[in-house]
Formats: sequence, C-alpha cells, structure tokens
Amino acid sequence: MSFDIDAIPSVESQARSSSLRNGFGPHRARRSVLFVTPFLPSPPMFGAQRRLHELISGVAASSETSVVSLVDPREDQGSAVKATEEYCRRVVTVSNPAYHSGRALKRLRQLASLGSSHSYDWRGRREAPFAAALEHMLLSGYDVVHFELAPMAGYAATRRVGSGPRPVLCLDEHNIEYDIVRRTARLEAGGLRRMYSAIEWRKVRNEERRAWRLLDGCTVTSVRDRDLLLSHEPTARTAVVANGVDLEFFHQAAASDARAAPSLLFFGAMDYHPNADAVLHFVRDILPRLTAARTTVRVSIVGRQPPESVRALQSDNVEVTGVVEDVRPWLERADVVIVPLRIGGGTRLKILEAMAMGKAVVSTTLGAEGLDLVPGRDVLLADDAASFAAQVVRLLAAPEERRRLGAAARRLVEGRYSWKRSVESLSAFYDELLETRAACA
Repeated sequence: MSFDIDAIPSVESQARSSSLRNGFGPHRARRSVLFVTPFLPSPPMFGAQRRLHELISGVAASSETSVVSLVDPREDQGSAVKATEEYCRRVVTVSNPAYHSGRALKRLRQLASLGSSHSYDWRGRREAPFAAALEHMLLSGYDVVHFELAPMAGYAATRRVGSGPRPVLCLDEHNIEYDIVRRTARLEAGGLRRMYSAIEWRKVRNEERRAWRLLDGCTVTSVRDRDLLLSHEPTARTAVVANGVDLEFFHQAAASDARAAPSLLFFGAMDYHPNADAVLHFVRDILPRLTAARTTVRVSIVGRQPPESVRALQSDNVEVTGVVEDVRPWLERADVVIVPLRIGGGTRLKILEAMAMGKAVVSTTLGAEGLDLVPGRDVLLADDAASFAAQVVRLLAAPEERRRLGAAARRLVEGRYSWKRSVESLSAFYDELLETRAACA
C-alpha cells in the first residue's frame, strides 16, 4: 500500500509496505529496526552500499526492518526501492538536491562551509524534508534506530514522537571519518586544499565525538577504529562489526587466460577521493616503473563516476570503465589486484572481494589496514612506488606464486570474513543495548 505523504508537506518520497510479502502481521512480535541512510542499500554497486545491503538484509531475517534514505534526484529510484523492499517493511526516500551538484557548485559549497561550524558533508545532508520524514516514521515506534555514516547522526536530535520507550540509537561508522580527512590534509600538496582539509577534519572530529557521546552505541569495522574511537570517548559502547564478503557471489575464479599483456585491476567508487588519489598515484608514479621493467601491462580502473582527472588517465594501456553492473568479470581477468591507497580508514571491501575470488593482491600497508592479514601469506605489501612496482613485477613473473597467494586469501575470508558472522555481531550488539535500556528503565 502507499505511504501517506500528505502527512509530510513538501516531502518528495516514495514508500511502500511489503508487510504481506515478508510475512509481517498486524501485531509486531519481532524486534523493529529503522535504518537512516544517505543512499538506498540495494542493489549494491559500491563498497559502502554493499555494507548497508548485507547488514540490513541480514538483520531483516530476524527483525522487522525499515529504511528512510536520502537519494539523488537525478536518478530513477524505482528499481532501488523495489530491491530494498524485498527485505524491508517500509522504504521512504527523500531527494537531496546537494547530491547533484556539479564540480563548480561543489567547490562553492565547500568554500561556504569554511564559515560554518559544521563540516561540508554534514551540511550537504541536512534536509528539512528528511527530518520531517524521519519524525513521521518514528510515530510507528522502533526498538532500534540505526544511523549509517557519521553525517546522518546529525538527525539523531529529531524529537521523539509516538508512545512507548525511547528507541536505542546507534551509529555505524564505516570509517572514522575525521581520520581520513586528517590523513588527506597531511598528503595534499596544494596549499589551499591542505588548508581546507586541515580545517575540515577538526569539524568532522567534533561531529563524530558528539555522536559517540550522545548515541547509545557505535559499530566500527576494525579493532583499530574501535581503539581510536575509545581514545576520545572511553565510556562509549562499541562493537566491531567487520566488513565481510558474499562467498557464493564472489566465488574463486579460474586462473586467468594467458594474454599478450598482463592485466592489473583497481576497483572502487571513483567519486571517493581516496580511490581517485590511489589510481592517480599508481598511474603517475608506479606504472612507469612497471612498463620499464616489462614490455606491456594493462591496467583497468573500474568504478562509478570517475572525475575528469581519472578519466584523463585513459590510454593504450589504461582503461577507465566508469560504473559496471558486475565487477566479477574484471576480477576474473585480472592477474593482480592493486590497492595503492595512501588515504583511508575502516577496512577495504575491495580486498576481501578480490581475495574471495582467489586473486593475488598487492596493497599499501594503509590499504590493508584493519584486516587480519599476514603479509607474504595472504597479501603482498609495499608503501613506496619502487617497492610497489617490484611486488607487482614479482607476481606477474610467477604464476605459481599468484595462485598460492590467491588460495591462501580465499581460505582466510572463508574462515573470518563472512557477512553472516558480521550480522550476528550486529544483532548481538542490539541485544546488549536493548538489555541495558531495559535495566535502566
């Protein structure tokens, strides 16, 4: 049935109830969870979206789940809403005009944010219609309200409406966001960008610390991120809910066919600055060393919305694809997956997915940060251009070594990085927070 948007004037939203399909009766007996997200979780097309899809659909197996999400007004959300409804009782979307800013308008908004006490990302997700939609949904009453990504936690101040106990409020930190911006500030060569990032990371840190202090709990993707969070807010309730991998979808691939040009692959959302920085660094600083050591090598850069700086890398031996429907064919063809990240936080889904397909991975130490990997057994690490190129050359010359690394990597993710285990950790954390609330009532 349709959602009554007349109750929320001026809200552009889509909502449907799939209660009959999912078997929810008129009397809710299961735990209810509302996810507050910056984009719809399904179908998953990039890393952060993959985490949302796997965790929310996994929680839906034992809980009644709903989603309220910001969306890009340029995109048709029909198929995404339908995909999310496959496991959610209610799906509500609200257009966010900031999502379709061009480069020039984005720069103007970043400049304007310098005069604000709030970060650019926080300001870019503040929509009065969204706050109204969230408040309206809270009338139904939920056991848990889970905010995805730090900027969405700003909506936690939405006043409680309806009857019954206050819901448990939780934040899922895919990364410690301020740490990424701080690392960006340290790496930037341009004085203006370095100054902007130096100001911005302090704002992001203040916003995150406020969320950690005021919300009931916070989930993170690694022990490293948990320890960083607790160094700021020692009394915060936290749980490590690791990133995982769909071991059936990302199945171990057969050895790549012999080709004239060995194939390297980097994949990830190209509108995410750490990924764009990584491929620019690779092509400018590492690839010349590879081509000097080998006659030919082909690099595929796969991911949505590459900026002009990344599109300009296209050449006879560099392919920039943009978004693809399925990354697995590119993974199957790759001889080596490269992760030359210099900025980042959390843990990298791209590494887990490559490992699940039995691929040899060369990464920076930062790129593999937070994952329980043994260098030399599961992955090869290198942090400067010369060493990174040498590790890639070593693997391209040794098919047996690639297969050995790939087999060890597959065994690792099978034992430690399934989404089933991650969902179990998240559900146990919900139980812990709800028990604490009941004890304090």
